[in-house]
Amino acid sequence: MRTLVLGRRRRRNPLRRRSDVVEAWTALVAAVLLFAGAPLLGVTAALWAQGKAQTIAAQQRADRHRVHATVVDRTPDGPGSAQTGGQSYRVAVRWTTPGGDTRTTLSQVPAGTRQGDVVAVWFDSRGRSVPPPTGASAVWEHTVTVGAFTTLGAALTVFVGHSVVHRAALRRRMAEWERDWARTEPQWTHRRA
Repeated sequence: MRTLVLGRRRRRNPLRRRSDVVEAWTALVAAVLLFAGAPLLGVTAALWAQGKAQTIAAQQRADRHRVHATVVDRTPDGPGSAQTGGQSYRVAVRWTTPGGDTRTTLSQVPAGTRQGDVVAVWFDSRGRSVPPPTGASAVWEHTVTVGAFTTLGAALTVFVGHSVVHRAALRRRMAEWERDWARTEPQWTHRRA
C-alpha cells in the first residue's frame, strides 16, 4: 500500500539520491516562504513602520505650531534650497506671539516670496523654525515603502538561499555521478581502471 504525502506518492526508488530529496524539500520550503512568509513579513514590517510613523507625526503635531509671519529680508535671486520638497529660501521673518511680543528669526520661505509678504511658517516648542509636521500621505508612503522593500528583501533572501542549496545539490549530484561512473564504466566497457 502506498502512502500519499502532499499529493505525491512515497516510494522506494534506487535512482533517487539524497541530494534530490533535499532539493525537493528545499523547493517546497522556498515556495511556502516566497508565497506566504515574505508577504506576511512585509505586512508585519509595514504595520510596525506605520505605528512608528504615526507616533512621530503625532509628536510633531503636538510640538509644532503654525505662525503667519512677514518677510523682512529681500529673497535672493539665486537658486534656493530643495530640502522641503520645492525651491525655498532661508530669510528673516517677523511675527507676533500670542502674548504680543514681536520676534524675528530665519525661516524657509517658498521661492517667489517678496519682502513684506505674509507667509505661514512652522516653529517648534523651542522657537526654532522647522518644516511642517508629517502628514497622513507621508505616513502612508513610508508604510508602503517599508512593506514593499521588506517583502522584496525577504523574497530575494529566499531566492538566494534556494539557489545556494540548488548549486550545492548539483555539485554533490555531479560528484556522485562521477564516483558511480568510475565504478560502473570498467564493467560496461570491459576496460580496466
